[in-house]
Amino acid sequence: MIVRSKAPLRVSFAGGGTDVPPYPQERGGVVLSATINKYVYSSLIPLKDKNEVEVNSLDYNMIVKYEKEEDLKYNGKMDLVKSVIKKMKVMGKGIRIYLHSDAPPGSGLGSSSTMVVCLIALFKHWLNEPLTNYDIADLAYQIERVDLGIKGGLQDQYAATFGGFNFIEFTKDAVIVNPLKIPPDVVDELNYNLLLYYTGRRRLSAHIIEEQVEGFVTKKEEVVRAMDELKEVTIQMKKALLRAKLNEFGKLLHHAWKSKRKMASQISAPFIDEMYEAACRKGALGGKILGAGGGGYLLIYAPFDKKYRIIQALEKLGGQMVDFDFELEGVRSWEVR
Repeated sequence: MIVRSKAPLRVSFAGGGTDVPPYPQERGGVVLSATINKYVYSSLIPLKDKNEVEVNSLDYNMIVKYEKEEDLKYNGKMDLVKSVIKKMKVMGKGIRIYLHSDAPPGSGLGSSSTMVVCLIALFKHWLNEPLTNYDIADLAYQIERVDLGIKGGLQDQYAATFGGFNFIEFTKDAVIVNPLKIPPDVVDELNYNLLLYYTGRRRLSAHIIEEQVEGFVTKKEEVVRAMDELKEVTIQMKKALLRAKLNEFGKLLHHAWKSKRKMASQISAPFIDEMYEAACRKGALGGKILGAGGGGYLLIYAPFDKKYRIIQALEKLGGQMVDFDFELEGVRSWEVR
């Protein structure tokens, strides 16, 4: 028997940063996001007559084996995987795991959190654990942000788990996922008018997030105002999407990016500004760097009659267009016999 799982990566349209504590606890955060047809995959094969956990990372051509609890000490290598193994109590059961992702860490598509969600779902299926979607997402958050102390917010774990278009609210005591019922023709039109452009550079988000959090904690006026503005724009973007006012959605994407840039100095960079400005000169209505910023993927809203010129301008700057579609399902698992 083989158990498999896959979880979708996401694009965050607006609100990212308002999900990073302590902002949601003090003022309430919101994020508008959607999952796409890029995934993290995992497979599990039970091993007879063995007590070790073998992990195969197909992306990095790496195989590691854990035979005892002491092997799971955090040392910067496969720590996310080790933490899920600990949390799900699978050490000593004798299994081989395979991992693969359609996007690398640091891409801005939430790949690290998605991998954790994918692994939790894999073990949930194999162990027949009664975990709800909220349980899976919360467990993934605890593993990343609490157990490992990785800086970041709450949105990625919930996006990967629930899937589809979601307006997610973050309060002092709860996370509330509001699925948005977008008609198929609106989903298709939005997809037709969006471009996903890989800048060719990955980034480490921890320093960006630390600067953002420090700015909010010390009540730096520009940072607090920018986060409040971003929250309001996110709410307006949700309304525009639900009303199928997609050009308005694209223009609001631009306003959200302007607010996001004020939250930390490293969110943008000269090469990002050059790419974004080139797209706008050719007719883009809006866009943003996905994730915490600093690199990764640039999302552009491009009216259909301007797409060709925008693509030409961006490709001259050395990046790569990536085809994608929206994925309306979240994490899932199955067996192969």
